[in-house]
Amino acid sequence: MSKCFAFGAIIFLLPFLIFCICCVLVASEQISGQNSLSVKSGRSPLQTLQENDQLEQSAVHATLQGRRGLLEETCHSHTHKRRVLGPEDLRHLIVDDKHKLLYCYVPKVACTNWKRVMMVLTGEGRYREPLAIPANEAHVAGNLRSLSEYTTAEINKRLRTYLKFVFVREPFERLVSAYRNKFTRSYNTAFHKRYGTKIIRRHRADPQAEALKKGNDVSFEEFVYYLVDPQTQKEEPFNEHWERVHSLCHPCLIHYDVVGKYETLAQDSRYILKLAGAEGEVKFPATSKSTRTTGDLAAKFFDNISPFYQKKLFNLYRMDFLLFNYSVPAYLKLR
Repeated sequence: MSKCFAFGAIIFLLPFLIFCICCVLVASEQISGQNSLSVKSGRSPLQTLQENDQLEQSAVHATLQGRRGLLEETCHSHTHKRRVLGPEDLRHLIVDDKHKLLYCYVPKVACTNWKRVMMVLTGEGRYREPLAIPANEAHVAGNLRSLSEYTTAEINKRLRTYLKFVFVREPFERLVSAYRNKFTRSYNTAFHKRYGTKIIRRHRADPQAEALKKGNDVSFEEFVYYLVDPQTQKEEPFNEHWERVHSLCHPCLIHYDVVGKYETLAQDSRYILKLAGAEGEVKFPATSKSTRTTGDLAAKFFDNISPFYQKKLFNLYRMDFLLFNYSVPAYLKLR
């Protein structure tokens, strides 16, 4: 009799027990979701960010929100003419349709590693570890899709609904980094031939025949003369390695949801991958370069640049300093 009663009680209580277990599971899932910025509920990274704007109080989120606000204010203050973007303007925007991301890559701002990460995210399992992808392969056209490859309707939809992010860097540190990489490394013969010979021919008095032929000993001073020479941009646009960020990514025409900085690369990259729900798929590679261009190193390159040319160069990159809240370098003599 007692056994029958116990069995009956279990049967009677079973729905209640199942209900309790379900509640525990739901609560556990909610807690787990709160620990990650991206909740597995079908929300896009952009939707997650917009909700975090209301809820998230972390220091990283607040910093990124502040950058976004400052960028919008500066654009409003300094941009009076608006224009329609064409396909050429969208070449630097890389598309990840799976995670609904748009990344505008800027050379010399960790773009090789970000392209590697994007290859892992879009590669459908072909790539698992970013650093296992050779650097040159990350830059091969066709390995990643550009927004310029889509139809106008598809472009507009992605600009409206995808999370758009860009990484920037102190403009003159980026410029010195580009000079060091493209003009002081012996393996960059293509740049020496393409740009070095032109710079030497135009900006060196009595150049030697070998220098005119190889273009492999361009000084930073000659590089600066080339950049500020009005004739340079009349002939052709700047190369992407020293083109201004505002000309590559059009931050006053495209509303970037996250503006990451090279100076806070690790934490900003982690935040974006969490928004995308991709932190379990890929980790942004740790930076271990001991030869990185720092502010102190950049200052040494400007020692031989006269105040006149320093000012001309600063005016050339002024919008990047303003838009992304970088101070005028202390080593410049602008007065």
